[in-house]
Amino acid sequence: MTVMHDRDDEAPTGQIARALAVLEAVAAGGSSTARAIADATSIPLPTVYRIAQELIREEYLVHLKEEKRFALGYQLHRLAVGLHEDLGIPRAVREEVHAMHRDLGMAAYLAIHRGTDFVVVHVSESPQFPRLSPLGFGFHESPHATAFGKVGLSALEIEERDTYLSGGDLRAHTDRTLTDPAALRRQLDEIAERGIAWEHQEFRLGTDCLAGSIKADDGMLIGSVAVSAPVAAYEGRIRHVEDRVRACASRAGRAYRLGSHHA
Repeated sequence: MTVMHDRDDEAPTGQIARALAVLEAVAAGGSSTARAIADATSIPLPTVYRIAQELIREEYLVHLKEEKRFALGYQLHRLAVGLHEDLGIPRAVREEVHAMHRDLGMAAYLAIHRGTDFVVVHVSESPQFPRLSPLGFGFHESPHATAFGKVGLSALEIEERDTYLSGGDLRAHTDRTLTDPAALRRQLDEIAERGIAWEHQEFRLGTDCLAGSIKADDGMLIGSVAVSAPVAAYEGRIRHVEDRVRACASRAGRAYRLGSHHA
């Protein structure tokens, strides 16, 4: 249900309708200022602030203080994960991701890819080895800075990949984020060949991630599996972690190809 209105229309009425309108306005741009939300929804600015604060308390929004903008919060990610699990992830794939989490002592993930877009649909974690939280602003908007995103970029046709890299929107999230198009091209070629993508503190300082691609019979990218952990957790284990992620991706791909969608 779409509840947003043009500025000349009446603002949505009712607390739920207004809250949904605010969320949709933020989602439409990846993030938004309070004034832009008010303009898009015709909700008075003071009311926008009040609703935004309530949504922040419930973790449906986060406030990017330095940028004076609101972005979608982690609670929406949890709902999305629940939705995708209800739609059906192969049981064998869930078990493979959990086994990787248990064997490596790292948070483990499954993502589904569509071009440069990806959605994390399953997470296996524990209090000792928690997930990245929140997967907030920039996580999906900057595929060049994440292991998930690099897998997706490496699977694109050369023309599509070059279009993204030449778009001029290669944001640096840390001082380690690779933003040079030529260097990224070389890295993506290597990822396409090896089937795994490293992210060394490029999205969040102190955390390294590794993703492995899940391919269909025709070679098309279906998704990826990944792990994240503090940098120190990889010391002396890089080859082992790479082999384990590759094995998980291979087994997950086999489960998808066999159509094993049992709950």
